Amino acid sequence: MSVFCTVFKECVKAIRDGKLIEREGRNDKEFHFQNWFQARLDAVEENYDTPGRNTYPDFRMVRTTEGFEIKGLAYPGREADYDCNSQVPRGEHNGRQVFYVFGRYPTEPDGNRYPVLDLVICHGSFLNADNTYVHKNNSFRGFGSYGDILVRDRKMYVAPTPFALAEGTAHRRTLILPADEPVQEGFVEVAALTRKEVERMVVAYQFDLRTNEIKTTLVPNPSAGREHFFKAYRLNGDPIEPVVLRERSREMAEAAYVPDLGDDE
Repeated sequence: MSVFCTVFKECVKAIRDGKLIEREGRNDKEFHFQNWFQARLDAVEENYDTPGRNTYPDFRMVRTTEGFEIKGLAYPGREADYDCNSQVPRGEHNGRQVFYVFGRYPTEPDGNRYPVLDLVICHGSFLNADNTYVHKNNSFRGFGSYGDILVRDRKMYVAPTPFALAEGTAHRRTLILPADEPVQEGFVEVAALTRKEVERMVVAYQFDLRTNEIKTTLVPNPSAGREHFFKAYRLNGDPIEPVVLRERSREMAEAAYVPDLGDDE
């Protein structure tokens, strides 16, 4: 039996009960929300593989073929998109269904304990319907005056968040699933959402080291126009205002994107 509904219920209960995120200090910028979610898994007594720095998804359930990828977002702040850390979002990975957990928390809390402001748990296919792409990094040697410098092609991805894709998710607790996925009792459907595949898709890119220009190669998408159907749910007792897809979510994400110019490990 699937556990995502049980986990969502526990997350909502924790928010209602005032269970706060606890960070170890101001330098804890990555794991505080993940630790909060891990406590919810412990509360429902579901076994999972302990997350590692390079594991995907972050939490891989033992009893079921499900996994949870955790994305904490500071609010107000960057909320239209997020860094995918070298893994394209997807709904299935190695035979495991992947659910993304987006939680927002205050940007400047007055201490090291603060609330989860809102929450979206969505199936990965809501973010990207393609499960076939295999991420690989590559490299070549021969750059530089002496021809002995290695260039690493380390791909990173930036994807829109549900807060950018759909209105009505901010300041609420929402579960978004494929339309044919059953849910437990206690859930109220608040929206039917349809995402349509684009006419052309990127299959390659070329980077000019002399001009720092990047060019993409687009081809017709063999699944152009295919529609993917989802439903949005809330728990009984939560506001049932509808969730609506934004018409210009791509433009919103592009306008909000700020490249990370810091050093990369």
